Amino acid sequence: MAWEEPQHVPLPPAAPDRPVPVAPAAPEPPTPPARPRALPRILAALMVLAAVGVGVGIGYAAFHATPPVKISPPSSTPSAAPTTPISPRVAAVAAKVDPGLVDVDTTLSYQAASGAGTGMVATPSGEVLTNNHVIEGETSLHVTDIGNKKTYTATVLGYDVTADVAVLQITGASHLRTVSFASAPAKVGQAVVAIGNAGGKGGTPSAVSGTVTKLGQTITAQDALSGRVEHLTGMIETDAPIQAGDSGGPLVDAAGQVIGMDTAGSSHFAFAQETTQGFAIPITTVKAIGSQIVSGKASSSVHVGPTAFLGVEVTNVGTTGAVILDVLPGTSATAIGLAPGDTIVSFDGRRVRSPTTLSDVLEVESPGATIPIGWQNRIGQTFTTTVTLRSGPPA
Repeated sequence: MAWEEPQHVPLPPAAPDRPVPVAPAAPEPPTPPARPRALPRILAALMVLAAVGVGVGIGYAAFHATPPVKISPPSSTPSAAPTTPISPRVAAVAAKVDPGLVDVDTTLSYQAASGAGTGMVATPSGEVLTNNHVIEGETSLHVTDIGNKKTYTATVLGYDVTADVAVLQITGASHLRTVSFASAPAKVGQAVVAIGNAGGKGGTPSAVSGTVTKLGQTITAQDALSGRVEHLTGMIETDAPIQAGDSGGPLVDAAGQVIGMDTAGSSHFAFAQETTQGFAIPITTVKAIGSQIVSGKASSSVHVGPTAFLGVEVTNVGTTGAVILDVLPGTSATAIGLAPGDTIVSFDGRRVRSPTTLSDVLEVESPGATIPIGWQNRIGQTFTTTVTLRSGPPA
């Protein structure tokens, strides 16, 4: 995968009067107790009950939807904010980068929702880098290439939940324009531009300028739709106002070269403490994970290929095990007779102490695997059998 040598194509002149939406700051809610990171990420593989947490908001525009109209939940409603023209300098930088971007649109059928984010085209054949939380739980995935204005279906090649990185493969694409990756790391005080599908509106990407304010930051961020909490390390901090929908998009230097992947911002979300900062994953980290995924090298943190799916909505109500709240029809869980109120107590030979345990085991399994499972019903009867896992949404 030739990510070090991006395709260079003559670029059109900049559009200096391109407006950029600017959202008002959201009020800060009370801070609830911290939640373990692993519990909310069971949402895609197990359909766990959404947790309520606090932290930096993931820059992902999520919408409860009845197609074709997208209707946002209160926590992520794009506001009708005034627009502010960007400077010719910022517009010129964005014009270099825009053709190598895609809008990422997802349908999350099990959650009766849809979402939107951004992706960076890494190869002319259509390998795309984005955040894992952009594609988490998707049951249908489409991307619109900014360079040629075409919309394609796409598949998830793999992802790293802990680093919040995913790689997509566009179906049937070729000769796409790509982004250019910086060879030097970000520096404090460096001028940057954050570009993406702000608000999930599609069309010409938005662009906002700022500087790198800190490096090596650790953040806690929450997805507005799933409630999932992210603990991300080694982050670039910037005062560029990254918004919902920018996730997976580029943070670029003055030459238009990518130094980071936009991941979290304050727009429409709650921070653990009041801040106007945005955050990005260093591009060296993103590229290393992307190369590992494309090479097919799965690990304890990197998942490659389709995701194994059990099909239960689970929670932890203070008892040992994963308590089933709901069973999705037509899934592996239905086939073996799991029911709401049952508690999964063992999976693949491991004791299930919480939904986290179940998630950890599922993440290393593949569709088609036959796994021993044990559970108790509401009256304490114990059952054991084997379950053949099916393919489901990315975790």
